[in-house]
Amino acid sequence: MTARPHIPPHIPVMAGQVIDALAPRDGGVYVDGTFGAGGYARAILDAADCRLIAFDRDPDAVAAGAAVVADYGPRLTLIQGRFSQMVELAADAGADQVQGVTLDLGVSSMQLDQAARGFSFAADGPLDMRMSQQGESAADVVNSREQDDLADIIYQFGDERRSRAVARAIVRARKIAPIERTGALAEIVAKAVGGAGRIHPATRTFQALRIYVNSEIEELRLGLAAAERLLAPQGWLAVVSFHSLEDREVKQFLSERAGLRPQGSRHRPPSNDNRPVTFNLPRRGVTKPHADEIAANPRARSARLRVAQRTDVMLPDSNDGNGGGGREVAA
Repeated sequence: MTARPHIPPHIPVMAGQVIDALAPRDGGVYVDGTFGAGGYARAILDAADCRLIAFDRDPDAVAAGAAVVADYGPRLTLIQGRFSQMVELAADAGADQVQGVTLDLGVSSMQLDQAARGFSFAADGPLDMRMSQQGESAADVVNSREQDDLADIIYQFGDERRSRAVARAIVRARKIAPIERTGALAEIVAKAVGGAGRIHPATRTFQALRIYVNSEIEELRLGLAAAERLLAPQGWLAVVSFHSLEDREVKQFLSERAGLRPQGSRHRPPSNDNRPVTFNLPRRGVTKPHADEIAANPRARSARLRVAQRTDVMLPDSNDGNGGGGREVAA
């Protein structure tokens, strides 16, 4: 196993490309749906005399972000909440439309680097993985789900080819004692998967559990639809993803909204979907980080940026699932 490279605590990935895509302008209002340590927030606010509404579901990130709020004053509103709720939360903050939305998907560097949060096996910690620090933990999942359900979770969200072997090993181990630590789970998975390659054998299983515990794919689907509704005509959407499952969801959403439907065939007839075109794509495909960024920040190597511009098509009012719920606001 190769030594884990030293990585600075937080470097916003592809920040320059994101800012180029959003093109912040004076007087505009923008949304950062994944505040984290505030890297994108600072970059947006430094690029123009604009206002930013930022969200994070992690209460630790919101608490730590008080220092960033202090630096920018009323130009930055930081809200504890999910980006799927951005329509309602932005309205509460006084914005019915915005000129740009950015999403930096997945787990943050700060969450990965805190063993007590249980996202990583790099250091032993409680098997938690909850971004919001509420609800069912990863330990609850691995100790309660049926073997077939565990295998499905690990395969669907982690693309682990040996998911059934992993699930069998987990069920066998938890009969002896509950699996409550990241180190214990990583050891169980490594023995079940076997081999040593470029990545740790437990990487895919940990990814799958994290995505499942935090409902990340459903959150992404709702968040993209919320951004579609919140963006003003000609507003920009910039989404950075880190694995194929996320990127596939973003690609499919934008392709559908841009009217890029597959051609019909004798196996699949043409679609009769008359959905309006709500996004234009300045380019097909993704933008990848530059080699020098990857060298400085190895976590950037799998990053993919997709960008789209909102058309002037208006959507009817509807209940998108951007429901309420408790949240804290700092401004």
